[in-house]
Amino acid sequence: RVGQFGRPFEVLKLRTLRVDPADDGRRGVREGDRRITRVGAFLRATCIDEMPQIINVLRGEMSFVGPRPHVPGIEVAGVPMEEIVPGYGARHRLKPGITGWAQVNGLSGTIAGPAMAREVVGHDLAYLSEWSLWLDLRILARTAAVFMLGRDAFEARRHDWRDV
Repeated sequence: RVGQFGRPFEVLKLRTLRVDPADDGRRGVREGDRRITRVGAFLRATCIDEMPQIINVLRGEMSFVGPRPHVPGIEVAGVPMEEIVPGYGARHRLKPGITGWAQVNGLSGTIAGPAMAREVVGHDLAYLSEWSLWLDLRILARTAAVFMLGRDAFEARRHDWRDV
């Protein structure tokens, strides 16, 4: 994955997909993807597959809160993310996080299209510009709520930092 300052690093996760030698990760995982194993579906639904990333945090490659790390050259609808979202690279100023502002606002999972890509990166860039310890604590609290109440605990919406 791409980390802080664009440095590549190996993100640790529990395997949830069958191996597909033709897949380099740029297209992501779609809903109903046949590569997802039965156990993998449970791990993904409960976010347990993300737990090994705590090791990435301890190594200094990730933070608990920040923009989620993307695969190098990530594409949305066959188009590189950099072409869809102006300023995309700015999100690499911070360490990537296990959770982030976009995720606690219902924008987790595969980026379904260009509009969602702009929404997710918009949340990432807003987080970057408004970062504070208080905001990180709010995101961690919302993450705990999502973990306990399910991924649909918060609806996707445009951020208004006055609401944070």
